[in-house]
Amino acid sequence: MIQEKDADFYKENGYLLVKGVFHSQEVAEMREAVDHIIARAAQSKADSNAAWQGDYMPPEELKKLVLKGFHDVHYHDAAFTRAVVHPNMRAVLTRLIGPNVQLHHSKMLVKPPEVGAAFPMHQDYPYFPHDKHTMLAASVHLDDADEENGCLRVIPGSHRVGSLPHVGAYYLNHKEYPIKEGLSCPAQAGDVLFFNYLTIHGSESNRSQRSRRNVLFQYRDPSDFPTENVHFDWGMGLMVSGENPHFTKVKPNFKIV
Repeated sequence: MIQEKDADFYKENGYLLVKGVFHSQEVAEMREAVDHIIARAAQSKADSNAAWQGDYMPPEELKKLVLKGFHDVHYHDAAFTRAVVHPNMRAVLTRLIGPNVQLHHSKMLVKPPEVGAAFPMHQDYPYFPHDKHTMLAASVHLDDADEENGCLRVIPGSHRVGSLPHVGAYYLNHKEYPIKEGLSCPAQAGDVLFFNYLTIHGSESNRSQRSRRNVLFQYRDPSDFPTENVHFDWGMGLMVSGENPHFTKVKPNFKIV
């Protein structure tokens, strides 16, 4: 699926856009699944607006914006279970992480037309810090994404700087790291943007008439252990490739609710 030069590009720049990971029928199934999850959440009175708060935008603009975000989507629809372990995904992940690949969590991020919320520039590291920094995000595009509807932006090579101080542990100082200074990563439906959890990234608001639906899968090497007891999801621990060498390590302690 990718060549050695692509893996080298990821290592150097902290991100890699891979074209055509999912074909049109698979994308259509995941789009339908996203719509159904949103509908079921609303029906269950579990709907919410996950738009980030803060001073990175004027308050009158911020209150108009909407983001639909739900975790553990592969527990809500089998289309995402298939996507998590898709052969094309494994082909890329084993080049970027190694032979052993483990799922940390999954989530969906939907920016509705015209009012889709922005993501200020940030690193994912503060949310789930790990020791060896193998953690990466695979952002699966279910719609064509461009600057008009808020495609992802990255700062190439920023993963080599290490962890940076975040405002309230959520995002970087927007005056020092404005969204517009990130490198725009336009993509088509079915493409996947892989980026290290230390890579600085964000996205502008969706001001277009089109949706921007993404599903994000977070992966790691199973020998890369968390350094803090944070961000435990139902979905973590699924082996996507290879084996887990550690029989008793990092098993979440869940209860039925």
